[in-house]
Amino acid sequence: MKKIISLSLSIFSGVLLFAAWPVSPLTFLIFFGFVPLLFIAESIEKKTRFFWHVFLGILIWNASTTWWIWNSTDIGSVAAIIANSLLMCIPWVGFFAVKKRSGKLMGYAALISFWMLFEYIHLNWQLSWPWLSLGNVFAEHPEWIQWYEYTGVSGGTFWVLISNILVFDIIQSIRSKNPLSKTLIKFVLFLLLPLLFSFFNLFYLLKHTFNSVAQNNVVIVQPNIDPFQKFDASNAAKQITILINLSEKQIDTATKLVIWPETALSVVEWQNNVRNNIFYQPVFDFVNRHPEISLVSGIETLKSYSSSEATATASKREDGVYVDAFNAAVLIKANQPLQFYNKSKLVPGVESLPTFLKFMGPIFEKFGGSSNGYGKSDASFVFHSDNSPYFVAPIICYESIYGEYVASYVAKGANILTILTNDGWWGNTPGHKQHLAYARIRAIENRRWVARSANTGISAVIDDKGNILETRPWDQAASFKYPIPYSEELTFYTRFGDWLYKVVSFFALLILGWQFFLVLKQKNFF
Repeated sequence: MKKIISLSLSIFSGVLLFAAWPVSPLTFLIFFGFVPLLFIAESIEKKTRFFWHVFLGILIWNASTTWWIWNSTDIGSVAAIIANSLLMCIPWVGFFAVKKRSGKLMGYAALISFWMLFEYIHLNWQLSWPWLSLGNVFAEHPEWIQWYEYTGVSGGTFWVLISNILVFDIIQSIRSKNPLSKTLIKFVLFLLLPLLFSFFNLFYLLKHTFNSVAQNNVVIVQPNIDPFQKFDASNAAKQITILINLSEKQIDTATKLVIWPETALSVVEWQNNVRNNIFYQPVFDFVNRHPEISLVSGIETLKSYSSSEATATASKREDGVYVDAFNAAVLIKANQPLQFYNKSKLVPGVESLPTFLKFMGPIFEKFGGSSNGYGKSDASFVFHSDNSPYFVAPIICYESIYGEYVASYVAKGANILTILTNDGWWGNTPGHKQHLAYARIRAIENRRWVARSANTGISAVIDDKGNILETRPWDQAASFKYPIPYSEELTFYTRFGDWLYKVVSFFALLILGWQFFLVLKQKNFF
């Protein structure tokens, strides 16, 4: 019976976490999602058994919220979901070990700090996949998280973890008939104070510190081209015609910026020869007809190197020349040099392969991945052209889930966030909706408006409070214009990035050091 109860709790935890995740309306369940796992930690003595129970719950959460990546890579999706679930178990196993050795309070501190250390590492290492960082869960409730301009997603993660621990303690107090007034008060305070501050920030602070006026409009294009056919050169001319015609419908005298989605210009060309590509001549003719606009578009490009200049991602051809392929963005304006930015945050296993997994290159290639992968820029880059009010952050697809990286654009002067994406690989699943929702967090963190051009949808305009003001539906060709204002103000988060992750991670290292000391002491090393 005890085994059945523990198994049921594992499953219940996974279901709660899934039910809380965007695009579900049951977000509040996140404040209870880990409570069943805390009960399992109380009833199980063996670390191995605890691990398998935690793994089951987290696997259910991962599989039920990100199953849609199967549509772009089948075997790869299974490997990614299992690997991510295993990694998420590490903080829990650490919590279990610390709790047994040093007691409940130290265990709680370990759980919070170890989990946040895990999320911080998962944001920054080569196998990065921060889609399920706990703070992302509030993406569809921007009114709850206006304080993300100070903490970013890490503040939401901290809020979730502490709330779960306090709920668990409340239930334990009720079961043991202990006084629960103090714990209940703590829970109410931790639950309500962030909400109250968010509403205060929303209705008061923003009116005084982030004022901007829109005198120009931005045209956003959603061509709705099948992602599995868009790289066929025989369709290139037709695709470009669609993009230009949709743009022409919206351009007026106030238009300063036109945005096309990721890889909208899909004919692979050397970066130094894009102007001469015969397929792209209609694009340059279009821009020359509208000399006041800047066109920002996704583009597939190549760059060559000598052996002494070759990057780690460059492939060697038979003639000895090294070549990088880029998923890039380009700014095109009449009578001005082209500006390029190469996607920096690449999708692991699909666009890049971590150096420690290079030996698995042939396997990844069989499953649709890449052993060498794309080349990339070393840092973010801001587009700006003469006589344009917009300093553009050309954020390409997957990059939009990285808070600190997006903030680096703004720190370099970006006054508008443009997201160029192609979510069509996933089909009409929760994937593209979650991706859109996460863009709302980036708007709040930096207090910048977001213009999102998605190949198959959902394209959108998001204001600096995270509100979606206009969209175009999934799987429809469309274009629209919107008067987007801009701001020069820098938020606390823009200036200091993921500072909370770093602070809490430092405490995680202290706890690990102390536990290591206790182990050595127990073994009579001291």
